[in-house]
Amino acid sequence: MSEGTMQRRAQRDQPAKRLNRVLVCAAAVPVMLVAAGCSSDSGSGDSADTAGKAAASASASPSPTVRAAAYGKLPEPCKAFSKKTLKDLVPEGKSGKEGTSDDISTRASCSWNSLDNNGVKGSQFRWLNVSMLRFESDVTRGPADELAQEYFDKQVQEAQAVEGAKSVKTEPVTGTGDQATAVRYDLKKKEGTFKQQTIVARVENVVVTLDYNGAGLAGDKTPSSDDLLKDAKNAAKEAVAAVSDANGTGGGKASAGPSKTESKSPSKSPSGSASKDASDEPSKDASTSPSKEPASKS
Repeated sequence: MSEGTMQRRAQRDQPAKRLNRVLVCAAAVPVMLVAAGCSSDSGSGDSADTAGKAAASASASPSPTVRAAAYGKLPEPCKAFSKKTLKDLVPEGKSGKEGTSDDISTRASCSWNSLDNNGVKGSQFRWLNVSMLRFESDVTRGPADELAQEYFDKQVQEAQAVEGAKSVKTEPVTGTGDQATAVRYDLKKKEGTFKQQTIVARVENVVVTLDYNGAGLAGDKTPSSDDLLKDAKNAAKEAVAAVSDANGTGGGKASAGPSKTESKSPSKSPSGSASKDASDEPSKDASTSPSKEPASKS
């Protein structure tokens, strides 16, 4: 075979070889794409499974709940007592003075003064005050009745620790709400000796604090502490009954289900809570100790 013939055959073979290489490379590309696609699908599936499991786990976790408050409102404080009760405790008293409150459904108070002036024979002074504080259940702080229990204990302790109090006596009171305690003592002032009776009662999620004191002024005789305490107990029982009545038969549940949100302070209220923290005192008008102010009211 001549040299020229061999060169022409080599030239004819070169395009065919190039075509074979192209076809081989082209065939390899889909294989790579398929492999890459499989790898991508596998990763996507894993992510979806992980996300799905996380969502399922989150939905399975229960939301925090707390026992609902039994009472959802308070009675009008100046209407908590019957006319007869007011006539017995504050015979010369006029209409009650309602205390200030940001939300009367959670914090309310009313007070009455009575001065029976007998001229040169002296005078009989009486002061009656009732304050009510209602608590709402709170997922972080606890059920409303337990918060009321804490406040009840604090009120009793404060009544026992009044500055200048003499002959302090504490005793349980039966038949008044879920629990009640009476604290009584003497407080001597320049006008005379004041006999103080404080009764703290709790009914469900409401704490009622009743203060009642009396004194014989300008030489009149000092009233009997036992008589004052008896009247105070009857009044406290009446105030507690007013709370229950205000919420209707069967306790008047504040809500059908447990509260799931954090309540604000008692007077802005349970959820509608109040203007101060649950452990705070009632409004100034309600919390002022009667034994600290009788002279200015006589």
